[in-house]
Amino acid sequence: MSERESTLGGLELRIAELEIKLGDADDTLEALNLTVFRQQRQIEQLQIDLRTLRQQVQAAPSGEPTSLRDEIPPHY
Repeated sequence: MSERESTLGGLELRIAELEIKLGDADDTLEALNLTVFRQQRQIEQLQIDLRTLRQQVQAAPSGEPTSLRDEIPPHY
């Protein structure tokens, strides 16, 4: 094997290793994007829930308990 062939073989090996690393990086990026997407949906749902709770608290008559600790459980 000539020096040139040896060098080409080494370059091919390096390119193959880089392609593997790139594929792994793509997989990781895709997984992270999916995670961020799911977290964003969860954040949006939590914001809706919080908005609903705020509206319920504001709509509650002032004579009712404003804290869950002040409420009597239904089994009493």
